[in-house]
Amino acid sequence: MRSIVYGPVPSWRLGRSLGIDMLSTTEKTCSFDCVYCQLGKTINRQVKRKEFVSLEELKPALARVKDISADYATFSGMGEPTLASNLGQAIELARDILHLPIAVLTNSSLMPRDDVRQELASADIVVAKVDAPNEKLFRQINRPYGKYTLDDILQSIRVFRMSYRGKLALQMMFIKENAGCATEMARRARLLSPDEIQINTPLRPCPVNPLSPEEITTIRQQFTDLSGVVTVYEAEKPETSPMDLEATLQRRPKL
Repeated sequence: MRSIVYGPVPSWRLGRSLGIDMLSTTEKTCSFDCVYCQLGKTINRQVKRKEFVSLEELKPALARVKDISADYATFSGMGEPTLASNLGQAIELARDILHLPIAVLTNSSLMPRDDVRQELASADIVVAKVDAPNEKLFRQINRPYGKYTLDDILQSIRVFRMSYRGKLALQMMFIKENAGCATEMARRARLLSPDEIQINTPLRPCPVNPLSPEEITTIRQQFTDLSGVVTVYEAEKPETSPMDLEATLQRRPKL
């Protein structure tokens, strides 16, 4: 098992982010196999929720870093955090010990589940992935393993938005395959009414080349009527580390 808590690591979205990995598997455990993932191919294909890390293991790991300065405690790591069946309890425990705002980075794949939406609602910020405007590109870019369609996921985000009292951000990763779909992606964003839209492209080492600043600027122009739009190239705190996340995870403190 890898370390449960790592960082803080620099994030262009969240500043200094203290990572919490409730999967902590040696290899990536996910419900997607995104073509651009910096962790590489999904080895542990998982769509059912279960407990990977117990609260008894999490508590001392959090206690050891409670005095570390950070802007957020962020549930992320070696896969999709909502696969952890005790995510909601982990969020509350992290808030009680760290006294930091809580963020969850999710690929949105399990948001059609009532229990997942309920647990995400306890976070201060939920960053939900939407990378495709249609089912064909969804299958091509995100390569999901679960039964839910893109429409299922988008509808669940809309339902979540209606009751969620925290900050909802959409992360849209643009690569060659969806670069020409900015107009439709912006339309999707309008329907979901997020507080923030993060226009991203993979800058860390991965199998896919990033779009240029000029290409991202062109994409951003389709979002001009929306508020809270930020791009990875515009961000004040871009993720400019020369190491990919896998290398960062290997340097985690042993907690």
